[in-house]
Amino acid sequence: MPQSLEVYQSLWGMEQRIPGIPEDPPEAHLERIAEAGYVGACLDPNVAEIPDCQRLKPTFEALKLKSMVNAFPHDVASLEPLLELAGEMGASQVNVIGGVMPLTATDAIPVVEAWLAMAENYPFPVLLETHRNGTLNDLFFTLEVLAAVPALRLCADLSHFVVDRELQLPLGATDADYFDTILERSDSFQGRISNNQQIQVPLSFPQHGAWVAQYRTWWAQGFARWRARETEDATLRFLVELGPPPYAITDGDQRELSDRWQEGLLIRQWVEAIWSDHQNAPGLAR
Repeated sequence: MPQSLEVYQSLWGMEQRIPGIPEDPPEAHLERIAEAGYVGACLDPNVAEIPDCQRLKPTFEALKLKSMVNAFPHDVASLEPLLELAGEMGASQVNVIGGVMPLTATDAIPVVEAWLAMAENYPFPVLLETHRNGTLNDLFFTLEVLAAVPALRLCADLSHFVVDRELQLPLGATDADYFDTILERSDSFQGRISNNQQIQVPLSFPQHGAWVAQYRTWWAQGFARWRARETEDATLRFLVELGPPPYAITDGDQRELSDRWQEGLLIRQWVEAIWSDHQNAPGLAR
């Protein structure tokens, strides 16, 4: 069985947050995700939201959607019930955005190791996500943790590090090396494009073209590294995660500047093309 790519859509990313207009129920969002041909959808629970996710299990099953879980544990122990939820949902993968944020990488090491020990009891990959206001808040901090915990694997949402470091283009050699390390340790990727000041920018605006190109390059590099090190039957999972306002930029009437749903489909198209190019490239096909 050859290596494969699965593209998921964020359920959180389906929210519109338009003032005065009620949100559609999550079941309707899941139907739209399934109709668009996504492999699955991603849930984003903290412990208090576990019952809400459990209620969606019949809808996932009826629509034949796979699930991914972005887990938000507020302390070390609360990851356990979130992993149990993922098991109940038959999740393909869990990405941890930890609410435990030590000031030093040294103090973060026992937290990360405790979560990795918990993960050994479950059949799905458990990755730590690169995310502001989370355990891996900062690029430099993350590089220190990676050096200290060789078993740690990442889900790479690179947008957070770009904003956090106010990264400049074109990349200098030092920054390129830092991101190469992140890519080498990343077993999954998320689809959002930022610039160095805004966490999520409209894809079609010409002023963002250089950043769109940079992210597509990073994804291609990350895919190539993943394919080279993984087994022949491995599956790479990519999450399209364009967030609602205030992630999405709005005008004075609180209306978004672009169509996030269509942008998500465009990102999916890009990553599927990157995957296809790697499959067809001499010496890379599996």
